[in-house]
Amino acid sequence: MKLNSESLKDRKTWEAKGYRLPEYDREAMIARTKEKPIWLHFGAGNIFKALHGMAAQRLLNEGELDRGIIAVERMDRGGEKYDDLAVVVTLKANGSVEKNILGAMAETCYLYGGEERLKEIFRNPSLQLASFTITEKGYSLQAEDVKADLALTPEEAKSYMGRVAALLLERYRAGAAPIAMVSTDNCSHNGDKLKAAMTAFAEAWGDEGFKAYIEDGKKVSFPWTMIDKITPSPDLSVGAMLEKDGLEGFAPVRNARGTVKAPYVNAEESEYLVIEDDFPNGRPCLEKAGFYFTDRQTVDKVERMKVCTCLNPLHTALAVYGCLLGFEHIWQEMQDEDLKKLVEIIGYKEGLPVVTDPGIIKPRDFIDTVVKVRIPNPFMPDTPQRIATDTSQKLPIRFGETIKAYLKSDSLDVNDLRLIPLVFAGWLRYLMAVNDQGESFEPSPDPLLATAQSFVADFRLGQVPGQTEIRERLEGLLRNASIFGVDLVETGLAGRVCEFFAELIAGPGAVRSTLHKYVNED
Repeated sequence: MKLNSESLKDRKTWEAKGYRLPEYDREAMIARTKEKPIWLHFGAGNIFKALHGMAAQRLLNEGELDRGIIAVERMDRGGEKYDDLAVVVTLKANGSVEKNILGAMAETCYLYGGEERLKEIFRNPSLQLASFTITEKGYSLQAEDVKADLALTPEEAKSYMGRVAALLLERYRAGAAPIAMVSTDNCSHNGDKLKAAMTAFAEAWGDEGFKAYIEDGKKVSFPWTMIDKITPSPDLSVGAMLEKDGLEGFAPVRNARGTVKAPYVNAEESEYLVIEDDFPNGRPCLEKAGFYFTDRQTVDKVERMKVCTCLNPLHTALAVYGCLLGFEHIWQEMQDEDLKKLVEIIGYKEGLPVVTDPGIIKPRDFIDTVVKVRIPNPFMPDTPQRIATDTSQKLPIRFGETIKAYLKSDSLDVNDLRLIPLVFAGWLRYLMAVNDQGESFEPSPDPLLATAQSFVADFRLGQVPGQTEIRERLEGLLRNASIFGVDLVETGLAGRVCEFFAELIAGPGAVRSTLHKYVNED
């Protein structure tokens, strides 16, 4: 079996293997999309296929949508194209597997090497939205290629953002048709980040008309969004399952940059995409595919609920202690009573009291799903090592905001926090790069890893200095509000973190005994 349009004509063979195929005339859909595109997406990676792509497919299957998505990849790297098809494997918590052939991508274009076709698409008044999943760093104006671009003309732009801005300029010059530029990357106020990048280029190019076009919300909008769907790298076992079905060439390939590439995606069943409903040229009826459309304030509340309390902090807690205790998968940690209690107390007891109910998703329902269904899903091959990446960048949002809320509250006392400080202490212990058995391990990549490790460089497992000395060695790090979200010394939590840290470094097995002690404390 080969993944291509010709092979899919033999529906019975595919369906006998348990695959769900597109239920619409794909050739007609492709023709309509190319003539009058409505949706283009930059960054056609795993989460796009599993979330955006499958949403479009459901609408196409139901006759609610007659055109698909034009996918934009960075450049043509060769290899099989599979006729713009992909396999999306949903790994459900009950052990069942759902296999879909995604056909909603009508065309693949390339930002580098396909400029003329992209210009043609952006000039088309029918285009309603350009969406993005390019990671938070993709919007940075501090990257060297972006800085260089700001001194060049639109035609000379080489950076990702520069090329996108040049395409938007093309639309402005072709009649200034309206469009929504929709970042769906997992970062706070993502629409503002995209708008800032587009505005910076308009200013650098000195085109006042183009700048006014970008700043006119009736012409160009930059909605805020909140995205949530766990989509790990393609798993070897999933590839083996597909090859057993008879699919050819489905083994994942890891490139020189460490990125795993495969013609399939594996993802969890749960998903959320909350979008500010601001589309000046109209939009597909994606609410019928399960997306939430609301106002900006509600998007912000949902994001804070997820990132600051109900999911991301729990993941980070499991990542830190999972690495120290030698776990290979996140789901395995939820079978450990101490770790299960750790996330339950952080989520329900310490975090939930400061969550503002966004109205469209109940915080307790959200966290119930996270703790009882999503994280324990044994078929989700996610690892603590992956989630531990960039922890220094995650702590201020995932825990610092909760601490700030306690400090502002008239009814909550920051000194009642126990397990959030235990996570901070656990991270300091993690920075020593020695697990609970006393064995060295390789910490996950982090831009501040070397800096943070310098504060724990003189600590040794089994050698516990006095509290005054521990405090003196760690104070410079504990005062760093850019890492913890607050100055832990000023908040009064530094002492507790140091006490926990002392217990964690007492010797082999100290991580387990300290964790067990405090998650079971009345």
